[in-house]
Amino acid sequence: MVTLLLDQTRLEVVLSAIERASTFHRANLHIEREHIVKVQLTDDAWTWLRGVPGPGTYIPGILAAGTWKGAGTTDFVLIRKRRPSVVIDLEGDPQYQRLILTTRHGLALTQALRLEAGDEPADVQQIVTGSVPVQKPRQRPVIRPRPA
Repeated sequence: MVTLLLDQTRLEVVLSAIERASTFHRANLHIEREHIVKVQLTDDAWTWLRGVPGPGTYIPGILAAGTWKGAGTTDFVLIRKRRPSVVIDLEGDPQYQRLILTTRHGLALTQALRLEAGDEPADVQQIVTGSVPVQKPRQRPVIRPRPA
């Protein structure tokens, strides 16, 4: 899952090493905040794909990562399986017209874009809640012997 950082002027899409390799991008994406026109949440990001895959990785129904080119459009796509995603429409960005990203922080992004962000980039989840998110430790399953 991508990490989304937001400050007063731009949105940064932080890619892990595996995501960089699968998308064929060497660096994180930097999108000016003024170029963001619309943000939509979706449960099926596959329906938002348009055009044909460019440089990147495409395994139908499992992974779409990289650049997708259509008639006059260029989209950055990072979709994993059928997980919640966010579709970000851009206007005036020199590189992309749309970002389609699988992330569980889509709702936090929409809320954070309405709030004033600080000077330093911060995770969108931290901007909305005002604190560092707390993750519960993963519980191991209990193995019980079967009765004889």
